[in-house]
Amino acid sequence: TNENMLAFANGQPIPHIINNIFVPTFGMVGGTGSTISLLIAIFIFSRQKSAKQVARLSLAPGLFNINEPVIFGMPVMLNPILAIPFIITPLVTGSIGYFATVTGFAGKAVVMVPWTTPPLINAWLSTAGSMGAVITQFICIVTAVIIYLPFVKIASRRAEQAALQQATDNA
Repeated sequence: TNENMLAFANGQPIPHIINNIFVPTFGMVGGTGSTISLLIAIFIFSRQKSAKQVARLSLAPGLFNINEPVIFGMPVMLNPILAIPFIITPLVTGSIGYFATVTGFAGKAVVMVPWTTPPLINAWLSTAGSMGAVITQFICIVTAVIIYLPFVKIASRRAEQAALQQATDNA
């Protein structure tokens, strides 16, 4: 990170693609596990009222990369269904960001921005104004929504089945 910042400040070629700035810019958009995409997937595809309520409460902090409300509210922790995309998504989005940077579409990360900088803005700022980085981060968000989608549907279906079973047991 420091070498990239120094090279940028001196007008030299940027030496590194992966650094402390790259990871939150492309690998963990919206916090660890790219949970901003989980929230979007819940809003669009979940039929579960409690999940939508957690997503509503988690949206404002999620926009600033604070994802504890969704991690513990869904819960993602100790949940084998949601843990799978939580682990896989940063690997996929980080690879997309790496490919976009290697090909020159996205600029290299050269500016250390606060970790609470919202998505898309942090891509713009951390790459010193690379529109390709903003587009790449948007692609990462959409890709992560697609990755989370089947798992959100499974979790929603299981919650509905559990509610039906509880209603049947109570009757």
